[in-house]
Amino acid sequence: MKKAVMYGAGNIGRGFIGKTFYESGYEVCFIEVNKEITGKLNEDRQYPVRIVQNDGYHEEIVRNVRAVDGTDIERVASEIETADIMATAVGVNMLPRIVKPVCAGLKRRLDKGAPPLNIIICENLIDSDKYLRGLIESELGDAYKEKLDKSIGLAEASIGRMVPVMTDEMREGNMLRVWVEPYDMLPVDSAAFVGPIPPLKNVVPFTPFGYYIKRKLFIHNLGHAVCAYLGWQKGYEYIWQCVGDMPIKALAKAAMSDSAAALQQEYRSSADELAAHIDDLLSRFANRALGDTVARVGRDPIRKLGVGDRLMGAALYCASMGIAPGNIVKGIAAALRYDNPEDEAAVCIQQDIRQHGIEAAVKKYCGIGEDSPLFESIIRQYREGNFV
Repeated sequence: MKKAVMYGAGNIGRGFIGKTFYESGYEVCFIEVNKEITGKLNEDRQYPVRIVQNDGYHEEIVRNVRAVDGTDIERVASEIETADIMATAVGVNMLPRIVKPVCAGLKRRLDKGAPPLNIIICENLIDSDKYLRGLIESELGDAYKEKLDKSIGLAEASIGRMVPVMTDEMREGNMLRVWVEPYDMLPVDSAAFVGPIPPLKNVVPFTPFGYYIKRKLFIHNLGHAVCAYLGWQKGYEYIWQCVGDMPIKALAKAAMSDSAAALQQEYRSSADELAAHIDDLLSRFANRALGDTVARVGRDPIRKLGVGDRLMGAALYCASMGIAPGNIVKGIAAALRYDNPEDEAAVCIQQDIRQHGIEAAVKKYCGIGEDSPLFESIIRQYREGNFV
């Protein structure tokens, strides 16, 4: 049987990509540093995925799985050496930490002239393929660059499926159980594969893939974040409550539509399709059964305010296309007012604002200076407060 190596056995790894591999006819070997998860996967050789929506749920079993301890470089290298396909879902910050074991496996493949290996990168980062390739090339050195280019494909993916933070109550006694929404399409960069694209269930090959990456970050992630930060101002706990608040929903939709207009201009994409996509996302955000919280979606506003991320990234993208991002600016200002005492990044931002003022905070966290036309509008909106 064909073997897929799934690096990361978290909620996305199990609830989406591992499930996709299994349903496409692969044995799935998870690489995971959490020993409880690896032990349970090897004991059960299966796990349940619960597909939840407002009118009920059903559960599906992912079988033919096993796991390897991610700290065992020898074992990891051996699995990668004999893999037919591979994916990562470890979080962007973890990619540098997995490069050494990944490269140990790739080196074995390249030394023996194994068939090409395509790695689907399921990380929330624009140009994650270039980032990972740089890490791999640095680890392996120049001697392997030509072989890497010919034999290893690094394909970005756009992860749209929403998975909540799992609680003990949701797990119902099985630490491997994952709740997911019904949406299960997986766009991938068709131009990045080496050799034929393997047939995978619900995979959507597309190029130029920048369209899907920006659509995910600047529409989906942006809208989610705007709902969360505006909802926090009104004391909501769950995202579905935020979407149920019509002024919040309207502003989130307007912000998402700003990004859609920029995408339409750059990629000549269909305005009707993007509008339908936004409506579908807002409907999915309203899925009560996911139990998705404002605290989870709003978590780490420092990262989300960065120039390449969902808030400032979207605003700067719109501005570069000649589209005024006034609705997005309201979301940015709300993020700067996100004073969740349980969120370390939020606490840091609030301390900086108190000690150094909002102007210094915008320069530091939004990455823009007084020469940017967005600078004054963000500060003005922050001071006015009145977001919706």
